Amino acid sequence: MAYLRRIELDVLKPHQPNSLEFTSAIVDKSPGARIELTVAEVDEKTETVDIVIAGKNLDYEAIVEAISDMGGSIHSIDRVEVESEFD
Repeated sequence: MAYLRRIELDVLKPHQPNSLEFTSAIVDKSPGARIELTVAEVDEKTETVDIVIAGKNLDYEAIVEAISDMGGSIHSIDRVEVESEFD
Protein backbone atom coordinates (compact mmCIF):
# COMPACT_ATOMS: atom_id res chain seq x y z
CA MET A 1 0.00 0.00 0.00
CA ALA A 2 1.25 3.50 -0.84
CA TYR A 3 1.10 6.32 1.70
CA LEU A 4 1.00 10.00 0.80
CA ARG A 5 3.93 11.63 2.62
CA ARG A 6 4.16 15.07 1.00
CA ILE A 7 2.15 17.10 -1.46
CA GLU A 8 2.66 20.55 -2.92
CA LEU A 9 -0.43 22.39 -4.13
CA ASP A 10 -1.07 25.59 -6.08
CA VAL A 11 -4.26 26.99 -4.51
CA LEU A 12 -6.49 29.99 -5.16
CA LYS A 13 -8.10 31.24 -1.93
CA PRO A 14 -10.11 34.27 -0.84
CA HIS A 15 -8.37 36.84 1.40
CA GLN A 16 -10.46 35.58 4.32
CA PRO A 17 -9.78 33.29 6.05
CA ASN A 18 -6.22 34.56 6.42
CA SER A 19 -3.24 32.27 5.85
CA LEU A 20 -2.95 31.21 9.50
CA GLU A 21 -6.63 30.29 9.75
CA PHE A 22 -6.48 28.58 6.35
CA THR A 23 -3.52 26.36 7.25
CA SER A 24 -4.91 25.65 10.73
CA ALA A 25 -8.15 24.33 9.23
CA ILE A 26 -6.21 22.05 6.87
CA VAL A 27 -3.92 20.69 9.59
CA ASP A 28 -6.97 19.98 11.78
CA LYS A 29 -8.01 17.46 9.09
CA SER A 30 -4.46 16.05 8.86
CA PRO A 31 -3.29 14.98 12.33
CA GLY A 32 0.49 14.92 12.65
CA ALA A 33 1.00 16.93 9.46
CA ARG A 34 3.21 19.95 8.95
CA ILE A 35 2.05 22.69 6.57
CA GLU A 36 3.96 25.50 4.90
CA LEU A 37 2.09 28.20 2.98
CA THR A 38 3.72 30.80 0.73
CA VAL A 39 1.73 33.63 -0.85
CA ALA A 40 2.68 33.75 -4.52
CA GLU A 41 0.28 36.41 -5.82
CA VAL A 42 -2.37 38.75 -4.46
CA ASP A 43 -5.18 40.45 -6.38
CA GLU A 44 -8.28 42.37 -5.35
CA LYS A 45 -10.34 39.43 -4.06
CA THR A 46 -8.06 36.38 -3.98
CA GLU A 47 -4.59 35.08 -3.23
CA THR A 48 -2.64 32.42 -5.05
CA VAL A 49 -0.75 30.36 -2.50
CA ASP A 50 1.70 27.48 -2.64
CA ILE A 51 0.99 24.93 0.09
CA VAL A 52 3.35 22.14 1.12
CA ILE A 53 1.83 19.48 3.37
CA ALA A 54 4.01 16.75 4.87
CA GLY A 55 3.08 13.90 7.18
CA LYS A 56 3.12 10.14 7.64
CA ASN A 57 -0.16 9.22 5.97
CA LEU A 58 -1.96 12.24 4.52
CA ASP A 59 -5.62 12.03 3.53
CA TYR A 60 -5.81 13.86 0.20
CA GLU A 61 -9.62 13.89 0.13
CA ALA A 62 -9.77 15.50 3.60
CA ILE A 63 -7.26 18.14 2.45
CA VAL A 64 -9.34 18.92 -0.65
CA GLU A 65 -12.49 19.13 1.48
CA ALA A 66 -10.88 21.53 3.97
CA ILE A 67 -9.66 23.79 1.15
CA SER A 68 -13.08 23.78 -0.55
CA ASP A 69 -14.92 24.45 2.71
CA MET A 70 -12.94 27.70 3.05
CA GLY A 71 -13.68 28.85 -0.50
CA GLY A 72 -10.38 27.74 -1.99
CA SER A 73 -9.72 25.74 -5.13
CA ILE A 74 -6.74 23.66 -6.17
CA HIS A 75 -5.18 24.85 -9.42
CA SER A 76 -2.61 22.08 -9.61
CA ILE A 77 -0.72 19.39 -7.77
CA ASP A 78 2.88 20.45 -8.29
CA ARG A 79 4.73 17.71 -6.44
CA VAL A 80 3.84 14.44 -4.71
CA GLU A 81 5.84 12.10 -2.52
CA VAL A 82 4.47 8.65 -1.73
CA GLU A 83 6.03 5.77 0.13
CA SER A 84 5.20 2.10 0.22
CA GLU A 85 5.25 0.12 3.40
CA PHE A 86 7.11 -3.17 3.47
CA ASP A 87 5.70 -6.12 5.40
